Amino acid sequence: MLFISPTESHRGTPGHPSPLPTMADSMDIDDSLYSRQRYVLGDSAMQKMARSAVFLSGIGALGVEIAKNIVLAGVKAVTLHDCKRCEVWDLGTNFFIREEDVHSQKKRVEAVHSRVAELNPYVQVSVSTDVLDENTDLSFLKRYQCVVLTETKLSLQKRIDRFCHSQQPPIKFIGCDVFGICSRVFCDFGEAFEVSDPTGEEPKELFIQNISQENPGVVTCMDSRTHGLQTPQSVCFKEINGMSELNGTTHQVTVLSPYSFAIGDTSSFQPYAHAGIFRLVKMPKTFTFAPLQLHTIMLALDAFLEQQCFKPLTSSRSPSAVVGGIASQEVLKALTGKFSPLQQWFYLDAIEVIQPLQSLPAEEFAPRGDRYDALRACIGESLCLKQHTFQVGCGAIGCEMLKNMALMGVGLSRCSGEICITDPDLIEKSNLNRQFLFRPQHIRKPKSTTAAAASLEINPELQIDAHLNKVCPATEDMYSDAFFSRLNLVVTALDNVEARRYVDSRSVSNQKALLDSGTMGTKGHTEIIVPYLTESYNSHRDPPEEEIPFCTLKSFPAVIEHTIQWACDKFESAFSHKPSIYNMFWQTHSSAQEVLRVRIILHSMEGSFQVIKLLSRRPTQWEHCLALARLKFDKYFKRKALQLLHSFPLDTRLKDGSLFWQSPKRPPSPIEFELSDPLHFSFVVSSARLFAGIYNIPHSEEVRGTFNYLYQHIETDETVKKPDQLQMTVSSEEERQAISQLQKAISSSSVTPERLRMTPTFFEKDDDSNGHMDFVASASALRAHMYAIEAADRLQTKRIAGKIIPAIATSTAAVAGLVSLELIKVAGGYGFELFKNCFFNLAIPVMVLTETAQVKRTQIRDDISFSIWDRWTIFGHEDFTLSDFMNAVKEEYGIEPTMVVHGVKMLYVPVMPGHNKRLKLTMHKLIKPSAGRKYVDLTVSFAPEVDGDEDLPSPPVRYYFSRERESGETA
Repeated sequence: MLFISPTESHRGTPGHPSPLPTMADSMDIDDSLYSRQRYVLGDSAMQKMARSAVFLSGIGALGVEIAKNIVLAGVKAVTLHDCKRCEVWDLGTNFFIREEDVHSQKKRVEAVHSRVAELNPYVQVSVSTDVLDENTDLSFLKRYQCVVLTETKLSLQKRIDRFCHSQQPPIKFIGCDVFGICSRVFCDFGEAFEVSDPTGEEPKELFIQNISQENPGVVTCMDSRTHGLQTPQSVCFKEINGMSELNGTTHQVTVLSPYSFAIGDTSSFQPYAHAGIFRLVKMPKTFTFAPLQLHTIMLALDAFLEQQCFKPLTSSRSPSAVVGGIASQEVLKALTGKFSPLQQWFYLDAIEVIQPLQSLPAEEFAPRGDRYDALRACIGESLCLKQHTFQVGCGAIGCEMLKNMALMGVGLSRCSGEICITDPDLIEKSNLNRQFLFRPQHIRKPKSTTAAAASLEINPELQIDAHLNKVCPATEDMYSDAFFSRLNLVVTALDNVEARRYVDSRSVSNQKALLDSGTMGTKGHTEIIVPYLTESYNSHRDPPEEEIPFCTLKSFPAVIEHTIQWACDKFESAFSHKPSIYNMFWQTHSSAQEVLRVRIILHSMEGSFQVIKLLSRRPTQWEHCLALARLKFDKYFKRKALQLLHSFPLDTRLKDGSLFWQSPKRPPSPIEFELSDPLHFSFVVSSARLFAGIYNIPHSEEVRGTFNYLYQHIETDETVKKPDQLQMTVSSEEERQAISQLQKAISSSSVTPERLRMTPTFFEKDDDSNGHMDFVASASALRAHMYAIEAADRLQTKRIAGKIIPAIATSTAAVAGLVSLELIKVAGGYGFELFKNCFFNLAIPVMVLTETAQVKRTQIRDDISFSIWDRWTIFGHEDFTLSDFMNAVKEEYGIEPTMVVHGVKMLYVPVMPGHNKRLKLTMHKLIKPSAGRKYVDLTVSFAPEVDGDEDLPSPPVRYYFSRERESGETA
């Protein structure tokens, strides 16, 4: 690889900077590190970054955030400039400054240098400590592609920006600052900055239903699919039958409806027949920037700070994290021309944080000489955060949240606070690109315990309890209601939607605030869930993912996603599912002889036919695996096509006279195996390796010579029965053959204990040495070729097959900062109107802050209503009957139940036979609780006020089997 890994510190000064590494013309990208980020930026942008140098001045709260993010992203070189020495104040704002740095009066930039550098070995990090002022010769900046200034006077920012703007090509300039709960970012990328991809959205391909032959021609999407286009974007066409003049051409569109658009004059073209695909063409866009123009409020603030010698409040950790993420993304845009830059100012404030604090005395905000002075100056002493917090997930957002909470003093041991974290995952190399608490030496270690140790380095005063569990029904005893009762707050930092829904349901049932967030590439969102004030995460549902129909996967793929899913299904079936079934069968059957005896008696192979076939035809050496893989090639890519074309010849027509083989159906073309074709060879070798793995056979790396021999001796006649041929039904003749094969295997003494075991293989996308992606990529590409579908490259195939969520550190930093702002409000018991949810897309860029959704109440009667946060409670005893329970509900809550359900069990439904007799039974007898269980949650409904209406619901009714309500209760 051509990335440069520094082996020593590099120092320099503004006037005499250290030599930077030579720019490489092209380079490989370390996919094991950058895989998630590649899907955000693309390889071209990544390579531009890896040839670029950045000068960053000001290594306070904001500067260190920017340094972290751009080093993780993988620029070539960063020079960190700062002249200040470490102070106690910095311990609460800069996560790379330690107590020993303050005691030794170390310069800030020297304290953070090695810690920033170790974030990414491919980035050369140097330092500069010279004064940068109005008299500095700025010619040294010509060696950088981007200059970022923080904690810099506006007059100096103007001077440096003018210099950068005047260069050819311009040096990209970014100025940014945080003042307590207010912040700003300014960008100047020159008079003509070209952006290759303004949005970063992957263009969709859509099938065409019709194209009219007129002026203008109107294109209609198939199956009323929305095209998502805007006037005057451009589209290109391919695979059109009839109006073939459009194939390979690009046209501007005029949108007519969500399903149709006009493209210009098609009246002279041939009539449209069928098929065709259109795709959005991304067009470059040029942005114009003016030099730094100062807004009045900024001039006033700058003058105040300068006259009063007032320390800038770059201290508020949350805004610094948000602005650090935004400014870092602007740096990456400046270096790559990927995504739309800010035009040109961005302001963010969190004024609502201080609104409830204005009546507090000045002493609340006075410094006390500790690491929390910066936070105290913003929110006061009373609100400094002494919380019991449960964080689920220690991935990218989880690491950022732990960093923020450590700096803010959430979970201080001396205040009886605590942060409990849990994550079952181990650290992988690909995590290091975003999950900044982890280093190469942590790979294969638990995320939670490693993150806890790293957080204690930032703030040794924390109390952190690290677990290695999922939060799910299986761990409900550990994360019981008693556990939740000790919490002030729950934070979710999870990718898995179902896991987030489960955590939300537990938080709601225990009336705990929940801070939820997530990212996808440059997009991020936060949702604040507060008891009795807001809706919950489960109150809304994303639309379900569109599933691919079985017949499409099996026989009629139309787009590359279909062929990739088919390849994944083949992997799952051959190398995971069948070996697992095989092992389960032999775990429940004592021996092959016993199986044979029973099957002969029963005259049936039901339940064992496929297992017997796998046993009797099991390969025993590497050459057999190659032969089996070669047969698979013909089965998948030749015989399947011939079979389909035999059943549906190319001229087949439907009842209405239209062709069977028309868009989106594509006719297959049989593929003849060619040993010299790298794709064919890759499929066979990767398949053979996987077969060898599940059959516990050593495989050889020297395959071409052996395979050359086998190529001449493998039977590929499609009329010959193949070992892997599967039938939905089994004939008596096949059963007799299977019994015969089993008898033969037993008599030859080949049924050893080793042969009754297989080793299932489970798909792992991130290990290129295991051959899993080789199989999926080659199988998908071959099937795409068979159906004339444009193949995907390996990177795109890996993303789709592995369901990889694109990710970048800039978004996770911004999301965590926004969540931390809301954490302050939750801790302070703020009112509903002050909470904010957020959605942003740093690529466009846009940020939308909205009020949270107010909780809805369900009306049962005029004077009785409930919300998702309500739970009714009834205490019983050993002799408490169902009738007693219903009377207790009526007496306590003013309404008599008409139906009682426990889970899926109906305890009482009046119309059900015999249910009236249950009224005299005890609740203990009806529910039959497990030993030690204190309560159950019941679903109760009530008769409607008007006959014929549906029964009225209620909140969950928690029934305690005794009046004891212990803190250690188990659900």
